[in-house]
Amino acid sequence: METQFDESFKARLAAEDDAAIRALRERAFAAFIEKGFPSLKDEDWKYTNVSPIAKERWQTAAAGIELEHEDAGIRAHELLERFRYDRNGFTALNLAMAEIAIIKIAKDTVVDEPIELNFAAAEGKAIFPHVVVIAESGSKATIVESYSSQARSFTNAAVQILVEDNAKLTHYRVQKDSAEAFNYGVTEVTLGKGSYDSTNINLGGAISRHDIELKFTAEGGEAWVDGLYMLDGEQHSDTHSTIDHTVPNCLSHQTYKGVLNGRSRGVFNGKVFVRENAHGTDAQQQNKNLLLSNDARVDTKPQLEIFNDDVKCSHGATVGQLEDEELFYLLTRGLPESLARNLLTYGFAEEVINKIEIEAIKSDLDATVLNRLHAEI
Repeated sequence: METQFDESFKARLAAEDDAAIRALRERAFAAFIEKGFPSLKDEDWKYTNVSPIAKERWQTAAAGIELEHEDAGIRAHELLERFRYDRNGFTALNLAMAEIAIIKIAKDTVVDEPIELNFAAAEGKAIFPHVVVIAESGSKATIVESYSSQARSFTNAAVQILVEDNAKLTHYRVQKDSAEAFNYGVTEVTLGKGSYDSTNINLGGAISRHDIELKFTAEGGEAWVDGLYMLDGEQHSDTHSTIDHTVPNCLSHQTYKGVLNGRSRGVFNGKVFVRENAHGTDAQQQNKNLLLSNDARVDTKPQLEIFNDDVKCSHGATVGQLEDEELFYLLTRGLPESLARNLLTYGFAEEVINKIEIEAIKSDLDATVLNRLHAEI
């Protein structure tokens, strides 16, 4: 089957010097040709129609990655072989077209300054960044992954993360693309006896989707996978997460919040697996949604599949409007109704944003949230 990416793929393949990666790209592109972009017939995509992305004609552009492609002692193709590109057409196309970077945080090293990954596609352009992050044992670092594409563009990104024993990785992902842009991203995390703490902010995009897959591989691993999607107009944001407890005595906590206005639509699907031998698991999951208009909609489905009795697990989801009692309390204190509503909405979203410990990023997000509310506090 011919695709609009055929010529761009041939150029990418011709520029690839590594024979093993070239073969991997060929397999991935063949998978894309076979699968195509997901459709509403696919169970995991039944609430998200990506046909507007497929119908556009995109010109492939550079993602602007300036990090090392290869590092001493690391074979890039061995890392890329771990990527589950056959997940869907987006992931297959990403690996086929990938602009690859490898970040290695050396053993027992503390990186004080955040490692920043900034991606922005221009109008009519498609970019395919693929970043592999290796946090070696005893290391500590913060990754800031941000998207700020303009106008009608297409970002198809992948981040693979390996957290080794006693390593601590903090990961902020901030998506603030134009309201006309399209953004698909996947984050794959393999976690040993270390710590992974992520905060995912989704504010932009006409259609955006973020897939998160985290797998525990050693006892004692701890993960926090939190997020906020704040939508307006006709925006559509989809989050699918999978947290897989394959070993005993690991902890995963997940809190996702949605604030939806206008005719926007949010989707949250969170799966937590506790395997047969994963005793001592502590897995908590929540999805809370605040609807600010009658036309906003959210489809939420938190799921737990537990195959062990010696666990502490819970999950839940809420969809509602501002609490009348809280609003009444502020009104009785003399606040105008519009300001009272904005204060309550701001507080709802701020619980997630407050997790971000980099003041510049947090202040910028505060300003963005207030701008969305047309408010000053």
